[in-house]
Amino acid sequence: MFEQAFKNIDDVLWKEAGCTTELDYTEQTSWLLFLKYLDDLEQDKSIDAALNGKKYTHILDKPYRWESWAAPKGKDGKLDHNKAQTGDDLRDFVNGKLFPYLHSFKQKASGPNTIEYKIGEIFGEIKNKIQSGYNLREIIDHIDELHFRSQKEKHELSHLYEAKIKNMGNAGRNGGEYYTPRPLIRAIVQVVKPKIGDKIYDGAVGSAGFLCESFEYLTAKPGLTTKDAKTLQERTFYGKEKKSLAYVIAIMNMILHGIDAPNIIHTNTLTENLADIQEKDRVDVVMANPPFGGKERKEVQQNFPIRTGETAFLFLQHFIKMLKAGGRGGVVIKNTFLSNTDNASVSLRKLLLESCNLYTVLDCPGGTFQGAGVKTVVLFFEKGAPTRKIWYYQLDLGRNLGKTNPLNDDDLAEFVKLQKAFADSPKSWSVDAKTINKETFDLSVKHPNGGEEVKHRTPEKILDEIAALDAESAEVLASIKALL
Repeated sequence: MFEQAFKNIDDVLWKEAGCTTELDYTEQTSWLLFLKYLDDLEQDKSIDAALNGKKYTHILDKPYRWESWAAPKGKDGKLDHNKAQTGDDLRDFVNGKLFPYLHSFKQKASGPNTIEYKIGEIFGEIKNKIQSGYNLREIIDHIDELHFRSQKEKHELSHLYEAKIKNMGNAGRNGGEYYTPRPLIRAIVQVVKPKIGDKIYDGAVGSAGFLCESFEYLTAKPGLTTKDAKTLQERTFYGKEKKSLAYVIAIMNMILHGIDAPNIIHTNTLTENLADIQEKDRVDVVMANPPFGGKERKEVQQNFPIRTGETAFLFLQHFIKMLKAGGRGGVVIKNTFLSNTDNASVSLRKLLLESCNLYTVLDCPGGTFQGAGVKTVVLFFEKGAPTRKIWYYQLDLGRNLGKTNPLNDDDLAEFVKLQKAFADSPKSWSVDAKTINKETFDLSVKHPNGGEEVKHRTPEKILDEIAALDAESAEVLASIKALL
């Protein structure tokens, strides 16, 4: 039923002039889903309060509750068409009254981790792009079919929402910023092994894939107590996100996975000065896929000891600083980080090797990230002791990855298994830190039996990469023409 509702919503959005991309579809579905979730939450709390003989104070004033403006019901439980607005009246109410009212919650909120703050933040950042009030009415009617009452319902909705995020990630370069392949995330979680009681952090949270998969990993453990469940809900998962759409998606994704009040702050993580991070701010686990290829302004670079415009390199410094002694990290980064000869890259590798035990490097194939032609590696490290030995694993799948043939869990099973014992294999080997050049700190993926960078690209792979670059170039040219 839920799957059909999601399909129906997309069908209506496809007809809507204000929504032209998968990003728009996900954004517009998200704010409506959030308000329906909020209504279900308020109804549950109101019933609980009544059963305990208490009075419940609603978060939203009556005219702005879902049951009032979106889906007023008659005594028969069906939509009251006399009270339900549609057309221009509905659109004007949403744009002129509902959104400004919800945005005002940011000023009322007592702190960034309250539901009031999240309401104000979400509705101050995104806009209603559904221009036809008749399309909006149709979508609202489909959203009203969805319910967030039981864990089973949330679980089913979370899978549908993840599929929507994945489609958005496959939709082009911009979408890829929001989506890290879930099989890769699950493998990183299995290697880092977060525990109940750990503070788990992602300062470039995107769609909150790392936090959601960590929650799934920890809740699957046997013997979970009520105290453990409370710890997981309130004091485990923390994130920061700069982009408005990603912030909304992260909140909604965590809610659907069962984290009722996500500790996600809407901010540019890199504007925080590293010198201001104190022990109380530090965390046990960092798992993240920071944006690569971005360029940060000079004033942002001033916050870091190793100054560089490369966004991912600034994030790596931030993550190292955020970890407690003994804290563990699993961070995705461009593979050129391992061998770049510029001063910032060399200094950052030196910092990583001297302040952390870089114990594993996973070399990912091209095409791991849909819509992004760059090759990546995952760095696994523990803070507080220098690196002694690095175990490398080259994920050579023998096939080209693409939208119709993406990375899957089986692809990473051998890596996870061999990593436990740092075992040598045709795809894995270890390097003693003493053999690393102390001037360049070069960490290139070089197989000891191959000498050269592991495996030359096949003609097919070269042609695939050329085609991908051509497509990206065409996209950029189209964007430039649109601006002219």
